[in-house]
This record gives sequence, structure tokens and C-alpha cells, in this order.
Amino acid sequence: MNLRPEKNEYAEFYETYVSLVNESDIVSALENQPKDLREILAEISAEKENFRYAAGKWSVKELLGHVIDVERVFSYRALRISRGDQTPLAGFEENFYVARSNFSNCNFADLIEEFSMLRGANVLLFKNLSNEAWRRTGTASDAEVSVRALAFIMVGHVRHHLKILRTRYLA
Repeated sequence: MNLRPEKNEYAEFYETYVSLVNESDIVSALENQPKDLREILAEISAEKENFRYAAGKWSVKELLGHVIDVERVFSYRALRISRGDQTPLAGFEENFYVARSNFSNCNFADLIEEFSMLRGANVLLFKNLSNEAWRRTGTASDAEVSVRALAFIMVGHVRHHLKILRTRYLA
């Protein structure tokens, strides 16, 4: 089964993320990302964990915390929609979430491990979906989205933030 979503399976905003995913095997792409994340974050010294590249921007820890928050939100959406739940799912304000987090005081290695564990659980969720579940659609953030689109968005979202880490935090 081709899992690549059609453009009508997600809001236009998410094309930024979906376009970053060229793989046809989205489950493998999901599975490999914790390793990619660990490799890039290994370059961050303890002194740089709370570094912000500009005033008002997230620190490295906050960026990682944001990636974790989004992993939770999007996997919850995928779970609900894959099970046929048609309840519209609300959006969330990422800056509000980060501002009310405790990411700056978290252990950096714990944040990395948290993402890895969440992603591992989500890989198992996606591996066990039926073909029918992958194609199911629901409403999230006032837009129709498919389960397969959510998987691509999740991979692309992490890639987007890894690029920001490379270009703005590690440059």
C-alpha cells in the first residue's frame, strides 16, 4: 500500500513538513528519527542547552520540548482518527505550551530519552494499523487530516526542527 498522503488529506500549512519526507516507508522513517535527533543533539554542550539564537526564541531545551509536545499531540490525533473517532480535535498553541513548560529545568538527556520513548511507542502504533486505519480521516485544528498524513507530518516536523537546530543553533 502506498502510504504517501494526497494533498487533500491535510491542511496546506502542513505541506512544509510533508514536503520534507521523500521516503515511501514512513514507518522506517519514524523509527530512524530518534537516532538522527541524538546525533545532532550530541553536538550541544551543557552550556548551550539553554542557548537562544535570538531574543524571544526558544532555547535548545525548549525546542526539544516542543518537539516532544507535538509528538504527543499528533500521535493522539493519529490514535483517535485511526480508531474511527470522528470527534473534531482542537488545535493547540505551541508558544503557550512552551511558556508553561518546565523544559529549561529538565535534564537534557531525559528530554532526548523522552522523545525516543514516545517515538518508539508511536512506531508500534503505526506498525500495527490496518490498511483501512491508515486511510481514515478526521478533523483536527478545523481541517480534515488522514492518519497517513499525520505520520508524514510527524516525520517532517522533526526534520524541520533539526534543520533549525543545525542552521540557527549550531551554525
